[in-house]
Amino acid sequence: MKLKTLSLIAGTLALTLTATPFAVQAQQNPSSPQPGKEWQKKGQFQKLNLTPEQKAKMQEIGRSTRAQMEAVLTPEQKAKLTAAMAERKAQRQQGQGQRQGRRGKKGNLFASLNLTEAQKNQMRQIKESSKQQMQAVLTPEQQAQMKQMREDMRSRRQQNKPQ
Repeated sequence: MKLKTLSLIAGTLALTLTATPFAVQAQQNPSSPQPGKEWQKKGQFQKLNLTPEQKAKMQEIGRSTRAQMEAVLTPEQKAKLTAAMAERKAQRQQGQGQRQGRRGKKGNLFASLNLTEAQKNQMRQIKESSKQQMQAVLTPEQQAQMKQMREDMRSRRQQNKPQ
């Protein structure tokens, strides 16, 4: 049971972080065959040079966010999410698929959970609260750097969008 809960929490964190603007790759490298790979290996917020205290606070915010989001889901939704995350992990281990393909599957995953409007609103509030808490941990310089990273990611997404 503990392993199942930990897996759910880890997966929820992964989905939460990919859904937030904080989970961006800082380095612009359009020629990279798998953008984001370097960022994933180095860890989140690598380019922000967080202090150990900031890292600890960010991890605590992440844990709290996961727990809050998990509390919003019904047991059936949790089971479906866990199964989908396990499937995605198995696919990643077999070899990376197309980036756009994974993005589409993520959208389908949340659609398949059949979240109620109340659940969607709660998730948005939790995500916004988490974002504000994380911003508060950053120095003004780090906040500016994060803003630039988000803008860079948006422009890359626009460039890669199929016409």
